Amino acid sequence: MSGVRVLVGTRKGAFILTSDGRREDWDVSGPHFPGWETYHVKGSPADPDRLYASQTSGWFGQVIQRSDDGGKTWQPAGNNFSYDGTPGTHQWYDGTPHPWEFARVWHLEPSPTDPETVYAGVEDAALFRSTDGGQTWGELSGLRGHGSGPHWQPGAGGMCLHTVLLHPTDPDRIFVAISAAGAFRTDNGGKTWQPINRGLKSEGIPDPDAEVGHCVHRLAMHPSRPDVLFMQKHWDVMRSDDAGDSWHEISGNLPTDFGFPIDVHAHEPDTIYVVPITSDSHHFPPEGKLRVYRSRTGGNDWEPLSRGLPQSHCYVNVLRDAMAVDSLDSCGIYFGTTGGQVYASADAGDSWAPIVRDLPAVLSVEVQTLP
Repeated sequence: MSGVRVLVGTRKGAFILTSDGRREDWDVSGPHFPGWETYHVKGSPADPDRLYASQTSGWFGQVIQRSDDGGKTWQPAGNNFSYDGTPGTHQWYDGTPHPWEFARVWHLEPSPTDPETVYAGVEDAALFRSTDGGQTWGELSGLRGHGSGPHWQPGAGGMCLHTVLLHPTDPDRIFVAISAAGAFRTDNGGKTWQPINRGLKSEGIPDPDAEVGHCVHRLAMHPSRPDVLFMQKHWDVMRSDDAGDSWHEISGNLPTDFGFPIDVHAHEPDTIYVVPITSDSHHFPPEGKLRVYRSRTGGNDWEPLSRGLPQSHCYVNVLRDAMAVDSLDSCGIYFGTTGGQVYASADAGDSWAPIVRDLPAVLSVEVQTLP
């Protein structure tokens, strides 16, 4: 029977949760890297034993770790992240120039076909690639070199490149999202990039047709339909049917269109999931009721999923990288909270149960389906 491995990054280390295909009983391993902020842990789709982790601390800075045995042991990978060329400046909150500074790796995205190739989205707003299993890294500097780069400003969490979507069959096409610059696409392997923000509307941007400046929280894509993108923005849930060339809102009957994660059912490309929170100043569920919302129609029509989730006095948040799906039948949905709970649904969201409680605040959740 197939199984699953849930990879959890937290404020104080990483945890690995494993189960068989029934997804009823779970083994918990960790903390790995105890005491370190672990922003993201992700496995290679091309090799179930290859894992990558991004850890950081105020004392030792940023470290990339790699495992070749499914997380039993880890070794530091290369950490030579340096911007190409003269870094220059970008705008700060008040419009003054601020130098580009490397702070941390927010997101790791292994290639779907090559376990030695992995991408890293960093703060400040750059994309790096390694083709030797994370030992050496090179910036795809065409992104920051886009003419709009000096006008990018940080969001509340920093100017982070937090989403990397790799086209399933075309290695030259990559989508990224940056807070608070917007979404971008390359069609030539990262040499040049174009903003893909037409149709986005954002408060505080006086130009309604602004090329950049939008605070995109997360992008999602189903591999069977790589031209259809879903977006959770700083207010608004959006959809594109033309690879990001244009967007339209699909917030529909959600109780609030503010949130961080968005994901797509493994077998139903029109079934999507979000976790609304009250507002940009109140990062907790509306009315203190933790609910995942599901649309089976690609947006606009949403249903609350609450069975097994706390429905009173719940004031946790679910961060942008803290939701994932598996590829079993039926599809499993997973998310982690800032209160340290990791919830799982083995029936596509109809019912939920906690895998584990009382972890440090969860920063990321990823899933591997095991043979």
